[in-house]
Amino acid sequence: MLQHFNFKPLFENTSIPGWAISFYYKQQRYSAEYMKDGKILWIGEAPAAKADIEKMVHELMLYHVYD
Repeated sequence: MLQHFNFKPLFENTSIPGWAISFYYKQQRYSAEYMKDGKILWIGEAPAAKADIEKMVHELMLYHVYD
């Protein structure tokens, strides 16, 4: 489960898609950029369970941004 999930627009003009995201997973903080096509660019180390975490991130972004 992801904890303390945060996102904010990458650009001042919020009509341009792209978001900076951060969250904690198993007491480890991760940061990434979420692109408009759903691609996740990890900043620093990517999590070991990358596929599972990316699925959770996609679901959260669909709920918060695209709803």
